[in-house]
Amino acid sequence: MGQEVSVSYQAVKSKVYKLIDALVEDIKSEGDVQDSVKRWWKLVHPADRPVARKYLLEVLQKSNASLGAITDGLVGFKEFDAVRDLESMKASKMQRSTSQQQVASPM
Repeated sequence: MGQEVSVSYQAVKSKVYKLIDALVEDIKSEGDVQDSVKRWWKLVHPADRPVARKYLLEVLQKSNASLGAITDGLVGFKEFDAVRDLESMKASKMQRSTSQQQVASPM
């Protein structure tokens, strides 16, 4: 394995946030992000994978909680016009959460 990647908490968080930014900015599709994570995972040394998995799941849980708090805050904010859109996003979020758990399992 020629190149290996760092598995510090900060490095994992940075990777996840870059992928989220790329998705938000429409630079990458969901499939592109999934492929990026798979390529990253292959670069993690097998002995480092338990720690990498722990950090990745921590970052994903915190990111998901942050997005949920923002969504919930806007749904409760009467002056926000797109309440219906956010409610449909919450339903979509629940479906994605299930998908993320399935993606995380093979690691």
